[in-house]
Amino acid sequence: MKKRRFEPDIKSYTILLEGWGSAQNLSRLNEVYTEMKGEGFELDVVTYGIMVNAHCKVRKYDDAVELFREMEAKNCRPSPHVFCTLINGLGTDGRLNEAIEFFELSKKSGFAPEAPTCNAVVGAYCLANQMHDAYRMVDEMRRLGVGPNSQTYDIILHRLSKAGKTEAAYSVFQKMSSQPGCEPTVSTFEIVIGMFCNEGNVDMAIRVWDQMKAKGVLPGMQLFLTLIHSLCLENKLGDACKYIEEMLNMGIQPPAKIFSNLKQALLDGGMAQTALMLVMKIDKLRKTPLVSRGQ
Repeated sequence: MKKRRFEPDIKSYTILLEGWGSAQNLSRLNEVYTEMKGEGFELDVVTYGIMVNAHCKVRKYDDAVELFREMEAKNCRPSPHVFCTLINGLGTDGRLNEAIEFFELSKKSGFAPEAPTCNAVVGAYCLANQMHDAYRMVDEMRRLGVGPNSQTYDIILHRLSKAGKTEAAYSVFQKMSSQPGCEPTVSTFEIVIGMFCNEGNVDMAIRVWDQMKAKGVLPGMQLFLTLIHSLCLENKLGDACKYIEEMLNMGIQPPAKIFSNLKQALLDGGMAQTALMLVMKIDKLRKTPLVSRGQ
């Protein structure tokens, strides 16, 4: 920046930090950071927040914590966003105790807990397989009036699904709708339908799919492909065609390889007419202007 014809100010440095941070280019980020301090600029909570977030994105958590300590030493009060970033990062890295320490510190700093920060704590407990503590945090969120929300339950569902705890996950899913602000989103349905598909329980996957459609939640390509793939594995080609046709009617074109495999399976199964009908639908979709297609 020194070679440019204008004098940089705190705003221009902040823009550069944000840009290099978003690009996950720590080398250039730290170069700007060093130059900024060398020019005598005092970093504020916004610039520190950018630096902490950038280091967490590339899993440089020790450096992020060091930046936090630097903030404290300079009497720069961390924001709830900075605390949330550190809690989320440390929790993701399996450093539960440190994540909880920062959560407690955020409360001692006078900040009322916010939903994103509490969700980060829930996630940290889930990753550590401390589900009792995760549920306790959900109860605390409810008591404080900051949730839980759909994302809170998505975090729990994701962990239960990965752990193979299908019954527990489905029980949590069923309770969501009765909780204010916790209506299942497309992300929720992706987790639950994917869980049943991975277990080979395609009937339950379709049951949840029907619940999704009844609530007016529209599936995206990945969710369609998950269900279609499972139906093909079960040799339920007729049902697979039903969903791929629904997918095409929404303007979503399946990847060429996926459709090629399905078409071949239909031909092998004596369903040439169905294969031809789907080919014609895809050809029609390809000729449709992109602006009118769905996600």
